Amino acid sequence: MSSDLVISNARLVGRDTVLEPGSLHVRAGMIAAVDRGTPTAGALDFGGDYLLPGLVELHTDNLEKHFAPRPGVRWPGKLAVINHDAQIAAAGITTVMDAIAVGDMRDGALRMTILRDMVAAIEAAQTAGMLRAEHLLHLRCEISFKDLLELVEPMTGLSWLRLVSVMDHSPGQRQFANLDKYREYYQGKFGLSGAAMDRFMAEQVAAAEAHGPKNRRDLVALCRSRGLPLASHDDATIEHVAEAAADGMVVAEFPTTHAAAEYSRAHGMRVMMGGPNLVRGGSHSGNVSARDLAEKRQLDIISSDYVPSSMIQSVFLLPREVPPISLPQAVAMASVNPAEAVGLTDRGALEVGRRADMIRVSLIDDVPVVRSVWRHGRRVM
Repeated sequence: MSSDLVISNARLVGRDTVLEPGSLHVRAGMIAAVDRGTPTAGALDFGGDYLLPGLVELHTDNLEKHFAPRPGVRWPGKLAVINHDAQIAAAGITTVMDAIAVGDMRDGALRMTILRDMVAAIEAAQTAGMLRAEHLLHLRCEISFKDLLELVEPMTGLSWLRLVSVMDHSPGQRQFANLDKYREYYQGKFGLSGAAMDRFMAEQVAAAEAHGPKNRRDLVALCRSRGLPLASHDDATIEHVAEAAADGMVVAEFPTTHAAAEYSRAHGMRVMMGGPNLVRGGSHSGNVSARDLAEKRQLDIISSDYVPSSMIQSVFLLPREVPPISLPQAVAMASVNPAEAVGLTDRGALEVGRRADMIRVSLIDDVPVVRSVWRHGRRVM
C-alpha cells in the first residue's frame, strides 16, 4: 500500500461544492482528511488544477475494439486488455465495468467467438497486476439468443461480476422502435442487400418471439437468486419500465424516450445515458437527447459507452452548456452515483474513509486534460 500523500492548492470537487483552494490527505490508500488549504511544505501542489474522484464506468464495450482491431484480425488477449486499460485510465476512469456481450444476432458472430477469451484475459491481466484501473464484469445479455442461460450461468459465480443488463435489440423494439433506423444501422454494419436485410429482420423477430420472454424470466430469476444488480437496457415505454421495476432493476441504461426516463426515476432506478450522446448533442439512433434529460433533471449517471474520454468531457460540458447542472453534480454523475447504484460504497467521492481513487485534471480552452491518476492512493498514471 502507498505511503502518505498530501495534495494542496487544488480545486477539490466535492458532492456539493468546490473547495478553492482545497487540500486532501491520503493515508494507507484511503482519504484521511479533506480541508481548505493553500500550498504547504511537502505537499503536492496542484497549482489550481482540479482534483476529482476517479470516474466509475458501468458500461463500456471499448474492449471489443482491441480484441478485433480490424476485420479478420484477432489481437492477443492480455495485450488487448492492457491497451484498453490504458485508454480507460487516460480518461480518468479508475473503476470500469467491462460490458461483455452474451448472445448475438448471428451464429458465429465475433462477440460469441471471443466471449470466453475476453473474460479470461481480463481476469488474467488483473490478477497479474498489469492494469491501472480496477476492472469488474458487466454481462450484456441478449434475450433473443437461444442458448443465453447456458452461457450466463457459469459466469454468475465470478466474484468480479457486478452487473447484468437485459437487452432486446430485435426490430421494432426499444433502441430500434424505428424500423428505418434499424435497417440503416444493421444493413451498414453487416453489408446486407435489401433482400438479405429483409430476411435478417424476419429472423430476428422470430428469435425474439421464440426465446425472449422465457430467457428474460429465467435470467432475472437467476440474477436475483445470486444477488446480482440488474439493469434494463433501452426502455422506450412506460410498459417497459413497469416490467423492469417489477424485476427489481436498479439502473435504466439509455432509455430512449422522456417518458421512460421519467418513469424509471419515479420507480427508483438510476437513469444512465452515454457520454457520446452528450458530447455529440444527440443520439446516433435518433432517440432522446441526454442533454434534454439533464435539463429536466432526469439524468443520474454518465457512461462512456463506446468512447472512454466522453465521460470526463461530459463532466465539464454539462455545467457549461446545461446551466441547471453544477460541476459537483456533473462529477457525481460519473463517480459516486454509478458507484453507489451498484453497491460500490467505498469509492466515488473525495470523502474521509473512502478509497483514494482520484484524478488531476487541467482545463485548457474548455477541454479537460487528465494529468494524473491514483487508485487506492497509488499513482498509476
